[in-house]
Amino acid sequence: MICHTNDSGCYMNPKYAIGQKVTVKLTGQAASPRDSTLEQYAGKLGQVMNYYWISPRAGEIFYIYAVRFPDYNREIVLHEDEIKSFIESKGALRRNQ
Repeated sequence: MICHTNDSGCYMNPKYAIGQKVTVKLTGQAASPRDSTLEQYAGKLGQVMNYYWISPRAGEIFYIYAVRFPDYNREIVLHEDEIKSFIESKGALRRNQ
C-alpha cells in the first residue's frame, strides 16, 4: 500500500513535515549507483515538499519524501534515513545531529 499525505484513511506520523528544511546525509553503506547520485546533494539545504508512506507488510511502514533543492532547481525523492533536519539559529545555520 502507498499513501499520499492527502489520502483519507491513511494514518501517518512522519519524522519530517512539509516545509521543513533538511539536508541529505549519506548512509555510509557500500557505494551504490544511488549513493553516487546523492553525493552531489550531501550537506545541501533542501525543503520537504511532500511525503508518502509505503507499507509492504502489515505493521511495516517506510516514509519517502519529495525534497526540493533550490540551488539545483530540482526535486528528488529521498528515504527517511537519507535526510536529517536543519535548524536555523540566530542567523546561522546548524545541522541537527
